[in-house]
Amino acid sequence: MKQGQTDVPLYLKMAQGLEEQIQRGTFRLGDQVPSVRELSRQHRVSVSTVLQAYFWLENRGWIEARPKSGFYVRLPLEKMSPEPAYRQVLCKPVAVDTGELILEVMQGCAGSPRHVSFSAATLSADCLPLHRINTIIRQISRQKPAHSAGYDMPPGSLGLRQQIAKRSVTAGCNFLPQDVSITCGAMEGLNLCLRAIARPGDVIALETPTYFNVIQAIESLGMKAIEIPTHSRTGMDLDALENAIKKHHVRGVISMTNCHNPLGYILPDDLKKALVELLARYEVPLIEDDVYGDLAFAHDRPRSAKSFDRNGLVIVCGSFSKTISPGLRVGWIHTDRYRAKIEQLKFISSIASPSLSQLVVESFLKSGGYDRHLRRLRMMLQQQVHSVSQAVAKYFPEGTRISRPAGGYVLWVELPKRIDAVAVYRKALAHGISISPGPIFSASGRFKNCIRLNCGQSWSGEVDRALLKLGRICENPS
Repeated sequence: MKQGQTDVPLYLKMAQGLEEQIQRGTFRLGDQVPSVRELSRQHRVSVSTVLQAYFWLENRGWIEARPKSGFYVRLPLEKMSPEPAYRQVLCKPVAVDTGELILEVMQGCAGSPRHVSFSAATLSADCLPLHRINTIIRQISRQKPAHSAGYDMPPGSLGLRQQIAKRSVTAGCNFLPQDVSITCGAMEGLNLCLRAIARPGDVIALETPTYFNVIQAIESLGMKAIEIPTHSRTGMDLDALENAIKKHHVRGVISMTNCHNPLGYILPDDLKKALVELLARYEVPLIEDDVYGDLAFAHDRPRSAKSFDRNGLVIVCGSFSKTISPGLRVGWIHTDRYRAKIEQLKFISSIASPSLSQLVVESFLKSGGYDRHLRRLRMMLQQQVHSVSQAVAKYFPEGTRISRPAGGYVLWVELPKRIDAVAVYRKALAHGISISPGPIFSASGRFKNCIRLNCGQSWSGEVDRALLKLGRICENPS
């Protein structure tokens, strides 16, 4: 026994011994470690001692529990593949032209149900509170049979807006219900915000890579995009952003500061504050896309950039599509400065949002069910993201880089430079696997050797086999 270990608890000695075996390769990535009862018999210790040892290893990231299966070897994130490289880009306005490839990818997402989908950022049904939602729908149908007999004119249901305002405290804000407008999902909200602050031909600054529907929205409105180089930990390069504002008369900025899609980072509070203060100096509005903010893996919900706003220049877009149900199509906008314009545009665009959907979400929020659901969902997603990350580290070509998401459920994967992501996408689709190729996350088609993977489906043997097949395709996509 090593000096100093005489007072070490028995469970810790056992855990450290297993940790050493994993580090030396006795147990390799994906291997099942002995069952709790088997290890208890081997070492003649109690089951609770073994469980303590396994919990210690699990907390340090060395093993993971799989339901009805046992414990398996994983690797701590810091010991896996490196993170994607930071890329400098030329900050120059461009007319967006990515719609054709995005349409091809979206049609691929909607293919055969036999496909294993890593493309669209959606949760599998077992991650969603569908039973509770269906119960609420039945209750509303009984209690308010005329629920959809009229229009909930902009800004939408007061009860739902009150619930959203109450929840804003968790993001460091203090919304007033009258400053919240209900939309048909966050994408309608984003379109309304762009139309409220800019006109066709105007320049909008955005992160690169960024969510492809942001790029599509800019394209559909006849605006130009200017890509700001973005780091996978620290977000947009603020010096590059300031230079772009000075040189190209930027009319607005779009940023996803919490659980970024596709990079997964949460922007540190000091950088959120610096971003807001920079834009305030130049009177440039910020559209903050906060659809994943409730899915941070940490215990506390991260603050929004809006919490640092003192000039009314930050407009927040949120949604319940990523947490409750994409089919309900309930999103929202918060702004005081641009409220009247957005309500007018909302009425012109779609008159009103569906009444039943608003009532359902309001009831779920009011009951406390949403917070209980989030606690369970965040743990599930953290595990699923880690499982996919480990499979990529195990199966993909040498030189692959993997993002380190702090929340949400997408993974950004940078493949070796020789690999064409679009070729990988097309070959994978032919084998029943869908992914999102990197160029659709750039207004100018960058990231040709990157892909985004959705981790919103529950881990299974089928998912593992699909990632193994995808790794082989990446080796030879032509």
